[in-house]
Amino acid sequence: MIRYGIVGAGMMGREHIANIALIDGAEVTALADPHAPSIAAARAMVPGAVVFADAAALAASGLCDAVVVATPNHTHHLVLGPLFDAGLHILCEKPLAHTPAAARLIVERATGYAPVFWTGMEYRFMPPAAAFIARVHRGDVGRPVMLAMREHRFPFLPKVGDWNRRAANTGGTMVEKCCHYFDLMRLILRAEPCRVFCSGAMDVNHKDERYDDRVPDIIDNSFTVVEFEGGTRAMLDLCMFADGAENQEFFSVTGDRARIDVAVPPGEITLSPRMGFTWPKAPVRETIAVEAAVLEAGHHYGATFYQHLAFLRAVRGEGPIEVSARDGYRAVLIGAAAERSAREGRAVSMDEIAA
Repeated sequence: MIRYGIVGAGMMGREHIANIALIDGAEVTALADPHAPSIAAARAMVPGAVVFADAAALAASGLCDAVVVATPNHTHHLVLGPLFDAGLHILCEKPLAHTPAAARLIVERATGYAPVFWTGMEYRFMPPAAAFIARVHRGDVGRPVMLAMREHRFPFLPKVGDWNRRAANTGGTMVEKCCHYFDLMRLILRAEPCRVFCSGAMDVNHKDERYDDRVPDIIDNSFTVVEFEGGTRAMLDLCMFADGAENQEFFSVTGDRARIDVAVPPGEITLSPRMGFTWPKAPVRETIAVEAAVLEAGHHYGATFYQHLAFLRAVRGEGPIEVSARDGYRAVLIGAAAERSAREGRAVSMDEIAA
């Protein structure tokens, strides 16, 4: 039995609790969060869990083998210290940190760390996305040349203290939200970025909100182009006021032999071989199903559940660490480059951010 602690019992922390409950050989034994309503909601899900005042007390309790960190982005580098000191297995929610500097500190602690340290990039484990990536990697499109990604969704949800309304806390939308996609770009293309150009702004959402007499400063729509070593390029189209969109995510890779797309929901993958200037076309379609209980346990189309299965394999020594601290760091770097690009209206070299 792997005993879990949850540090940060807000919406995402509770999604982790719901998914751990579906896994044989895993249980939540401890909770830590200073926000009383969040703790109350989490404890209702796991009445037997012991509540601690903070991460340090939870780490020292001896009640946990592994800990999920689901606190606000700007607290990750502080919360993780006592968990590292206690030698616990750690799954740290994305983004790894809110700034490249804070992310570097975490990478330094994780380097050579014997237990598992895992960055929570769960979109890798969304079953349709995982199947899509596997088909690209096995050569279904030939040599990948272009990658296009789209997320059209609802605005940022309310959070405790509205911490997610300020880029100083989140790293900005391109770090907070888009780190998932920048991580997927690296994974799919198996290359590192060279240059980023982002055009984005806050045009619709949150404009009537005030926090300490300040309006939020988070991007709600953007186009981002990322150029990669070897000449491949990727594009992200983000809109956070497209609540009515049928597909929240849509990914497409075009290679020299074919194009492959995936739409979520419904999880449909379409492979379209090159046919030349002719009809009919010859698309091949399949739908990747996700169990109803897994869909009901979260808001990420099964990704959180399947990520936990992979994390547990690593904890038990039965599989690799699939998303390292360095992977999380590199996603933060691309997000920070996109934020700078949007503010300054120019392409930003990755050397400027990584230096």
